Parts: sequence; C-alpha cells; structure tokens
Amino acid sequence: MATLRQIRRRIKGVQNIQRITKAMRMVATARLRRAQERVLSARPYAEALDALTERLIKSVEEYDHPYLRQGESGGRLLIAVTGDRGLCGAFNSVIVREAMDLSDGEAEIAAVGSRGADALERRGANVVSAKRGFFKQLEFENAQQIAQEAADAFAEERVDAVDVVFNRFRSALHQEVTVKRLLPVSQPEESAELAPPEIEHLYEPSRGEVLDQLLPKQLEIQVWQALLESNAAEQAARMNAMENASRSASDMIDELILERNRVRQAVITKEISEIVGGAEALKS
Repeated sequence: MATLRQIRRRIKGVQNIQRITKAMRMVATARLRRAQERVLSARPYAEALDALTERLIKSVEEYDHPYLRQGESGGRLLIAVTGDRGLCGAFNSVIVREAMDLSDGEAEIAAVGSRGADALERRGANVVSAKRGFFKQLEFENAQQIAQEAADAFAEERVDAVDVVFNRFRSALHQEVTVKRLLPVSQPEESAELAPPEIEHLYEPSRGEVLDQLLPKQLEIQVWQALLESNAAEQAARMNAMENASRSASDMIDELILERNRVRQAVITKEISEIVGGAEALKS
C-alpha cells in the first residue's frame, strides 16, 4: 500500500497536469474560433469556383488542357495533411493510416505536417516531400507551393492522379476523413445537367482561354481549402482531447483523495489500537 506521502505527491502531480491541460484547452478554443471563421468564409468561394469551372468545361467543345489528361500508368500522388503537433487525439493517426491504406506501399506521398511526415517515414512509406512547420503561420503561399509541386508531377507524367487526404471540419465535435481528387480535373458527364447560372456571363477573349487561367487557380484553392479544413479540425480535436484529459485528471484526483482518506484512517486506527494496547498492558 502506498504511503500518505506518496499519495500526496501523486495528487499534486495530477493537479499540475490538469492545470496544463486546462490551459491548452483554452488556447485551442481561441485558435479554433479564428480557424473556423477562415474555413467558413473560404467555402463559398471554393464551391462557386468549382461550379464555374465545371460549367465552362461542359460548355467548351473539344477543350484540351494538361490538367484533363487521363493517364494509364496508374501512378498516384497522395497529399497527406496532418498537424505539426500532437496532443489532439487520433487526428494525425487516422490520416497516416488512411494514407498508408491508399498508397499500398507504392504511391508517392507528399506529407504536409511534421507529425504525419515523421510517422509515414517511420512506416517506410514512399515520402517524396515533407512540409514541416506550415501551420505555425498558415498562408496562401503554402498552398501555392504544394499545388505547383503536384501540378509538376502530373505534367511530367510521373503520376496520373493526385489526391489530397485531410480531416474535413464538420463541427467542434466532429471531423471527417476526406479523400479528394485534385488531378486530373473531373469532367462532367454529357448526360449531367448543371443548374443554369443566375446571370449569363460573357467570357473574353474566349471560354477556353478563361479556363486556361482558371484551372491552375482552382487547384490552388482546393489545396488551400484542404489546409484550412485540416487546421480547424486539428484545433477542435485538441480542444476535445484536452477537455477529456482534464476530466480524467479530476476523476483520478477524486480516487486518490479517497485512497488518501482510507490510508489516513488506517494509520489513525492503528495508532489508537497501539495506545489502547499499551494502556491495557500497564494495567496488567
């Protein structure tokens, strides 16, 4: 049985850990608020850009662009987006596991985030690039860099498909692992009927030349949206993980206090028994 001194030390240690988890939860909550605002404000633009691109591709006859190439080699590039730090539950591990399952040991992996890059390299994945520290100060230039590397690999026909794997932010309590195809750009089926735009626009100099400028921009926006979604999901996961850790620390403190009381009671009972026994011995 542990002594009173040992139990008191354990209680103090758990209380110190609880202070840290509560502080981390408060920091994650503040960061989540800012990240959520960014991701919600970016979604309408990304969705409108996807709809416009799809409508233009369907309206231009015999349009050809490198991003539309349909290869047959089967080469694949996976952009795995994780976080730079831990203490966020299963946020990083689910992406690493999904990327390993999708790659099947052969696909190239571009790891975004220190945690994912380290874990994938330890597992022997084919990591062709590792981006660490992107989320310390997330900027649009980060997305442009990733998109350019993916476009170069696709244009050089090193790969025939580029997918991004990330945690999509649904709410503060729910994140969803998402796999999205970036390249080749998906073409609408001929039978698919797209909703007509509210206002019919005129495109100058032509729809095809507008698409030439629009497709690279769409790729950058899709990567940027994935980074924003992952950043918000990471803060939400860390907030929940720290809240659970604080709750577990409270439960452990309560159990230790009960154990301390039992040990103290046993010590008091033993001392009383010794005093009574000594008194009886003196009488006899």
